[in-house]
Amino acid sequence: MSRGFCRARANIALAKYWGKCDAALNLPAVPSVSLTLDALVTETEVQIDPSLEEDQVWLNGVPQEGAGRAKVSALLASVRGRPEARRGFARVTTQNHFPSASGLASSASGFAALTGAAARAYEVPLSLEAMSSIARRGSASAARSVFEGWCALPAGTPGDDWLPARPLYGVDHWEVCMVLALVTHAPKAIASRDGMRETARTSPYWGAWLGCAPGYVKAVTEGVAARDLEATGAAMEASTAAMHASAWAAVPAVRYIKGVTLELLDAVQSLRAAGVGAWATMDAGPHVKVLCLAHDSARVSTALAAVPGVVEVRVARPGRGLEFA
Repeated sequence: MSRGFCRARANIALAKYWGKCDAALNLPAVPSVSLTLDALVTETEVQIDPSLEEDQVWLNGVPQEGAGRAKVSALLASVRGRPEARRGFARVTTQNHFPSASGLASSASGFAALTGAAARAYEVPLSLEAMSSIARRGSASAARSVFEGWCALPAGTPGDDWLPARPLYGVDHWEVCMVLALVTHAPKAIASRDGMRETARTSPYWGAWLGCAPGYVKAVTEGVAARDLEATGAAMEASTAAMHASAWAAVPAVRYIKGVTLELLDAVQSLRAAGVGAWATMDAGPHVKVLCLAHDSARVSTALAAVPGVVEVRVARPGRGLEFA
């Protein structure tokens, strides 16, 4: 049996991706800029087994059926459908070393790791750029997890299936941390794809979001290039607020924020008032992620852990891209 193994890490968008311009090809409606994190790791093994009559998919020891398995099989098919690929169905075993489907971008690391492992198992010589474009079909954010450190993903063009992410800077570019305040380990009630679809379909702020998102990307990119925490953080917070505002205005509201999320945002503001450079972001989930300089991470962690309702705090640094074994 041919085998492939790949390790990937989740990334957190500083300038947010929210919404699709082509749902069939999973193309983002807006550009985004992200940071891959060393503390959010997914490991995936793909084994081709000639005895299988269909793909088998296991996540954290639990067999996957229905839509979950179908998405994995579709991505495998895009790799093994190439003329040079080996043939056969596969057994896919994935382990997330952090909560799955909870708003921590597990789909990003998951589909990035799956793409890398599938390329090795099916013996298809793909560049990182090609793997990024393929991983995007499973999760748009997965395109960014292929690369280390800081990364950008352009908006898509409807009908054009070639859209890889673009690496900006490596892990050594800037001594920062992302402090992750987790408020639950449970899956979120509204999947990101569903939330995006309903926001685009019903929110009166959808057009405004499409209009302002590129400006946040420009500001974040310039801030990261200059290693300017205040400029990066301010643009990151503005992008986050605009994304969630567009979702909240959907009918019915697409709401990921909980009461403890707001308490954490207050804690971040208090840190800044006390002279600590700390800036917050949230994705499609209730957790709060705080960007700060590395030497401030302990103080930020202590402040976030003290907020009632926080179940875990993790400190993440810029992380590597795909790793193979």
